[in-house]
Amino acid sequence: MKTRTMRAFTFKRYGKSPELGFENVDYPSPGADEILVKVYAVGLNPIDNIIPGGIFKPILHFKLPATLGSDLSGVVIATGSRVTRFKPGDEVFASIFDRGTGSLADFACVPESLAAFKPENLDFIEAASLPMVSLTAWQAFTERAHLRPGQKVFIPAGSGGIGTIAIQLAKHLGARVATTTSSANVEWVSRLGAEEVVDYKKQEFETVLSGYDLVLGTLRGDSIEKSMQILKPGGKIVSLVGPLDVNFARARQLNIFLRMIFALMSRKIMRLSKKRGLDYSFLFVRPDGDQLTQIGKLIEAGHIKPVIDRVFPFAETQDALDWLQRGHAKGKVVVKIHQE
Repeated sequence: MKTRTMRAFTFKRYGKSPELGFENVDYPSPGADEILVKVYAVGLNPIDNIIPGGIFKPILHFKLPATLGSDLSGVVIATGSRVTRFKPGDEVFASIFDRGTGSLADFACVPESLAAFKPENLDFIEAASLPMVSLTAWQAFTERAHLRPGQKVFIPAGSGGIGTIAIQLAKHLGARVATTTSSANVEWVSRLGAEEVVDYKKQEFETVLSGYDLVLGTLRGDSIEKSMQILKPGGKIVSLVGPLDVNFARARQLNIFLRMIFALMSRKIMRLSKKRGLDYSFLFVRPDGDQLTQIGKLIEAGHIKPVIDRVFPFAETQDALDWLQRGHAKGKVVVKIHQE
């Protein structure tokens, strides 16, 4: 009997030549606690371009060739024997990040606990843009930083995929938000909820801002160290870009060698944080269907709105990844898999 297959966008190996491209892979079958989703759209994230390079190989475990992508929206077409929340025909969105499989495919299996009903006021493109960035912001603000009304939070790169959502969520939580962007986007990010906007082409944010309670680290390079200058004593840095720290290694139960490596990687930032009386931590987003459900309610109430930069057809997935890699996206880049 011929095995049923589907299209998937995969990488075959780690390194400089990962051989990205389309493959016919086995059609998935949901486990007892999983739903099978016909994927309508996939939101891309910067880590989709990073994973094939191998930097996260010790942490994220894929069986090669592996399907890329984490975020998805679509329609449930089958459910496992223990699934109780969803039924065929339900419209859902989810992140399957860190599950050893990807979403850039015709169909995907999603653990029931990671999925949520698609907000009724969003289409599949909009819904697919949200899971990783909204969960990242939610976990940074509510779990890690315990952000309170009236506190001041700095979210660099306000016009990017994470920035556009983080600004809106922080504003909803009652925080005062500052961000950086280019001249052309100053008014636009202000409308998203940023009260203080630094045009990075004209000013250095660390010379303009002061007295902040929290920095959401979204930019690589020396931005994290510079951001320490704007925090008041007791302030927090929640970094999404590293350096990775020992607490992260412990949480993932990584071996002693990796713990030592991460300790060395974060030694400078930890020393500077201690000297200034600050708290530094690295955040690796965790898929969570319950949190997505709460976020969905905020979306339906109009508190958070998705921001889409470009939509690419499935056949142009490589072009979509290349466009994201260039770093000029204003909001999210989404790949459309199936027509509604």
